[in-house]
Amino acid sequence: MDDIHFDRHFRTPYSEGYYIMQGTSLQRNNRLGTVDLHFTTTAVHGTLILERELEETELTKLIEQIDEDLVLSADMPREDFLVSVYVGRDVGFYSDEYFAEENDNSSDLDEDDIR
Repeated sequence: MDDIHFDRHFRTPYSEGYYIMQGTSLQRNNRLGTVDLHFTTTAVHGTLILERELEETELTKLIEQIDEDLVLSADMPREDFLVSVYVGRDVGFYSDEYFAEENDNSSDLDEDDIR
């Protein structure tokens, strides 16, 4: 696919996560999706989440580009690259901080507010 680049989101000893970006950084909302890669001793497992549907030919080209740019460059031996593909949308980002703030807000309620 044209104008695709990958921005690393996280890295551990055996996994990596990337935002898949399309186009220039000057464009708004140019994220095509995300891919998480998990390296085992015999295979690499990928979870590809797209924010819009792609034609089958575009999808296979994207998977090939992920393989060439990210999997093979990791220099880890593998027998297979297994990819699960999903189409969805981002509905939010949650962390411990979010839940701590939510719990603090709910503890601020008076007994009258609960009834």
